Amino acid sequence: MKIAQWLVKLGDPLLPYGRHVPFALQRRLIELAAARLFAAPLAEGAFDLLQGRWLRLQVSDLGLAWCLSCEGTRLRVAQRAAVDVSIRGKWRDFVLLASRQEDPDTLFFRRRLVIEGDTDLGLGVKNLLDALDPDQLPPRAWRLMQAMGEAVR
Repeated sequence: MKIAQWLVKLGDPLLPYGRHVPFALQRRLIELAAARLFAAPLAEGAFDLLQGRWLRLQVSDLGLAWCLSCEGTRLRVAQRAAVDVSIRGKWRDFVLLASRQEDPDTLFFRRRLVIEGDTDLGLGVKNLLDALDPDQLPPRAWRLMQAMGEAVR
C-alpha cells in the first residue's frame, strides 16, 4: 500500500508538530477514532480493566502523551490524570505493536516499550491489545495499519 509508505516516510518530519495541536482537538480525534475502531471490543467489555483506572501512553520521540480510561463503553482521554500505569516508546514501535509486525513481548523485553507503575495493569493492557481480533476492526483501517507496520519494519 503506497499510502502507508508515504505516511511512514512523512512521519518523522511531520509527527513532532502534533504536540502543537490543541489538546481538546487531540482528545476529540482520539475519542472518535477509538469509538469507531474499538466499537465491538468496547461493547463486549474488553476494556473493562481500565474502568476507574488510568493508563498514560507516551510517545517519547514526539513529545506526546495521553491518559486513557474507560467509562462504560467509551474510552476517555485526558491531558493529565493520576495514572496507574504508563507505557512509553517511540512512534514506530507503537506502529509495530498495533500492526502486529513485532511481538509485544519482544518490544518490552528489548525496552523499546517501557511499562512503569502498576505492571499487572500494564501487562493486562498489553494482553488486551494483543488479543484484539483484527476482524472486529474496520477492514480498511486494519489493512492500512498492517501496511504501515510493514513500512516501518
